[in-house]
Formats: sequence, structure tokens, C-alpha cells
Amino acid sequence: MELYQEKLGIKLWAEADRPREKLLLHGRRHLTDAELIAILIGSGNKNESAVDLSKRILAFYKNDLDTLGKISVKDLSKFKGIGEAKALSIVAALELGRRRKETETPEVVKVTYSKDAYLVLLPVFQDLNHEEFWILLLNQANIIIGKQLISKGGLAGTVSDPKIIFKIALEHSAASIILAHNHPSGNIKPSSQDLSITKKLVEAGKMLDLYVLDHLIVTNKMFYSFGDEGLI
Repeated sequence: MELYQEKLGIKLWAEADRPREKLLLHGRRHLTDAELIAILIGSGNKNESAVDLSKRILAFYKNDLDTLGKISVKDLSKFKGIGEAKALSIVAALELGRRRKETETPEVVKVTYSKDAYLVLLPVFQDLNHEEFWILLLNQANIIIGKQLISKGGLAGTVSDPKIIFKIALEHSAASIILAHNHPSGNIKPSSQDLSITKKLVEAGKMLDLYVLDHLIVTNKMFYSFGDEGLI
């Protein structure tokens, strides 16, 4: 016969087991993902503690923080016990974590391999559910001197205007550029439109002595390099 065990609220737990107290006593690295989220939401509901609620949310997303970082306030609010305010806290915290990764990019980055560019661009595209087109601006030593958003699109595509791209590159005195856009689907295979616009931009760059070194298709897990594949 299974014994019924009443679930206790966080305030009635042993002090060492409470997420806030645990963080103060032992440091943030000793907390589980569920305990960290429990601190953000503050309280659970009459049926489960904040930690139990956090575990349920994580379990729904297969304990994948990468997936959790992409969901909206509306998605989180569907969980019983998560109102708009709690959902906003979670989304804001995950966005801060993403931005921290972006600011950790070294100030001076020389692009020697396609992966160098990918690592700079990954924080830009991470967790987006729509397409964006960016360019990296490089000097004659292939050091990145800037990055610029060109356009935003929907789930299936975005527009990349050559006039805007080269105007920005010339204004920044770039010697070369790297094109980049993301595929929210996770599929890195270039579309016929991707191939067409790349060819057009490469040819335009040659006329201006402002060379297109590469075009990257970026996802959260991998990337496709037109340069590595011999398409530039």
C-alpha cells in the first residue's frame, strides 16, 4: 500500500532545501534548472510547489533550455500556476542569458575559417523564430569591424537588398563582407533563392572591389558555408 505524503510548500521545507536559501548558502551552481526557475516564479499553486511547477514546465520541453528559450509569454501562460507576470520573468531571464553570450564575443575577431564567423553570428540568430539577414563587415586583415541587420522576414524568408548591403559596407569602409541569414526550421540546405542572391551579391561585390567572402546559413546547432562548399 502506497503511503500518501502531503506536499509541503517551499516555506515549510528544511532551509537548506529552499531554492533561495540554497543559492545563498551554496551558490548558484548548486541549484538545478528547476530550482533556478522556481526562484524566478516565486510561488507555485495549491497543488504543487514552485519547484514542482518548474519541473513540470521543463519536462514538457524535454528539459531542453534551448527550446525553453524560444517560447513566448503566451506559451508559458498556458501552464496552470503561471500567469503573465511569472511568464514575463522567465522569458526576460532567458533573454538576458542569451544577450550575455552575445556580449562575450571578443572585441577583435579575425575571420580565418567559416566557423569564426559562425561563432560571432550565433548569438545574433539564436532562438529566433523568424528569418533575419545580417552582414559582417571586415577590414583588409579580415578582422570584423562591425555587423549589421539588413532585413527581417517571416518563417519562410527575408529580403536582402544589394543596394542596402553595399551602401552600408561602403559607409563603414569595409574591404569585404560576409553574408548571413538563419533558417528557423533548422534545415541548413540553401534554397534556390539563397543561391541566386548569393551569386548576384558576389558579382556586384567584384565590380565594387568589395568582396563577398562567404554566405552562412545559421541554425542553433550548425551552419552551412557557401565558401566551404565552393559556391563562392
